[in-house]
Amino acid sequence: MADSQEQEQQWELSEEGCHVSLTHDNLNVNTIMDRVRSPSAGAIVLFAGTTRDNFAGKPVHSLTYTSYHPLALRTLLSIATSIKATHGLTGIAITHRLGPVPIGEESILIAVSSPHRQAAWRAGEQALEECKDRVEIWKREEFTGEEGVWRANRDGKMGVKVTE
Repeated sequence: MADSQEQEQQWELSEEGCHVSLTHDNLNVNTIMDRVRSPSAGAIVLFAGTTRDNFAGKPVHSLTYTSYHPLALRTLLSIATSIKATHGLTGIAITHRLGPVPIGEESILIAVSSPHRQAAWRAGEQALEECKDRVEIWKREEFTGEEGVWRANRDGKMGVKVTE
């Protein structure tokens, strides 16, 4: 379990219209949208990933996320810079919460801005899929009434029990 000093810490990287961060704090929609706001952007698309109350028919109590911070930040920034260039974005910001994330609270926010909405829509979805596929973040699902499981941060793949 993280101590209180670690929980208050936030890790960030930025580069030319790209901002990525990891935090133990609650995520703030307005803060991430302000990171990509620009007078040259006609669209801002925001994705908020929240903890749902079930997975594969099992009731979920909460999720706990962990990561290898230095590598996860570099991977997030690599994704952001690539997507910004590919879609001609004005800005992109990705933040992921670590530690326990209760039901209904956000674990990831992705904001993208562009001159036109179509590029922003496509870029936001691509950013989410690449984050889930590549970033060094793992989650432990805590199920109601049974032991939790660790798994990759990818939808649709069942976790396996880890005996300690």
